[in-house]
Amino acid sequence: MPKEFLNPPALSQPSGYSHVVKAGSTVYIAGQVALNSKGEIVGAGDAKAQARQVLANLEAAVKAAGGAKKDIVSITTYLVSRDHLPAYREARSEFFGDHPPASTLLIISGLARPEILIEVSAVAALG
Repeated sequence: MPKEFLNPPALSQPSGYSHVVKAGSTVYIAGQVALNSKGEIVGAGDAKAQARQVLANLEAAVKAAGGAKKDIVSITTYLVSRDHLPAYREARSEFFGDHPPASTLLIISGLARPEILIEVSAVAALG
């Protein structure tokens, strides 16, 4: 099966990985954090602002593969604190509406940069 490796310009420049891999009608989206296209943190210290940026990045990633946010069928979320859970859940509900994807959530000790509070990876099914 042919694979397509994508790094949409709306997302920060990756180092050593691809943001999106499309294999047939399945799209794998690498963990997205609250970075804008210039690699700058969005919402430092603000879990809700970071969650919104992360979800916007997921949408940009799935669009680059020819899909839409409704095509996202599974997400894995990493939070650095349980305190960020209400803000994340609110942003996630706003983003996905009445049909949220399957979801796994983990509370972890840290992410790639100390100012990053949330990371979300996803799988989408196109078609």
